[in-house]
Amino acid sequence: MGDKTMTADEAVARLRSGMTLGIGGWGSRRKPMALVRALLRTDVRDLTVVSYGGPDVGMLAAAGRIRKLVAAFVTLDSIPLEPHYRAARERGAIELMEIDEAMFMWGLRAAANRLPFLPVRAGLGSDVMRVNPGLRTVTSPYDDGETFVAMPALRLDAALVHVNRADRLGNGQYLGPDPYFDDLFCEAADEAYVSCERIVDTAELTKEAAPQTLLIGRHTVAGVVEAPGGAHFTSCVPDYGRDEAAQREYATTPWPEYAERLLDSPAREGS
Repeated sequence: MGDKTMTADEAVARLRSGMTLGIGGWGSRRKPMALVRALLRTDVRDLTVVSYGGPDVGMLAAAGRIRKLVAAFVTLDSIPLEPHYRAARERGAIELMEIDEAMFMWGLRAAANRLPFLPVRAGLGSDVMRVNPGLRTVTSPYDDGETFVAMPALRLDAALVHVNRADRLGNGQYLGPDPYFDDLFCEAADEAYVSCERIVDTAELTKEAAPQTLLIGRHTVAGVVEAPGGAHFTSCVPDYGRDEAAQREYATTPWPEYAERLLDSPAREGS
């Protein structure tokens, strides 16, 4: 119930090598990049990363921090395939569990509800079952007798997400058009760390926005980080859009050079 504010470095100091880490956002949209950069300044590695992937996955893969990735895709949106992720996959640097977007969501829902799995139709009749031989199916116990994929829970040791506004208690608010399942990431995790564009008083969260924009409840949050521009170069609508020039620079620069020049730079406000 108390003040949960901390710095990005203090938040990632609570992470440990070998953890299963969920990262919110979607592709190159509202990714917690200030937290990802802080994580890259640590020696945490051997991570299982669970993400609707974007540059968060690309950077961590390029830096050799990922052991296994659970994802439905890894994209920069305006650049269809994340280049640093692609390079890591082509050299066989990471293990991959590639699943359908709906299966991914159902895995988060199962974890959020502390269930071992949830049944889902997505994946049936596709190569998802072939490339993930560990997946199982279940048969409905009712008269229909339908077969479903038993999507296992995606339990997370920790989650990192970014929102537009938050209060000091851990309530988080999005103001853009899509919540991107950030609430499920927080609920599926043992500990969640939320960065935001601006920390405001609790009363301000619903002063000018509808109550349904209160995406994240304080009971799921271990720490709050005020990080203006903290999603840069990804978008954080309506505060700013994606910085396409910065993204192109990231996508076309060899990782060692990019990391040396830009990794330790402060977040820049979006336009």
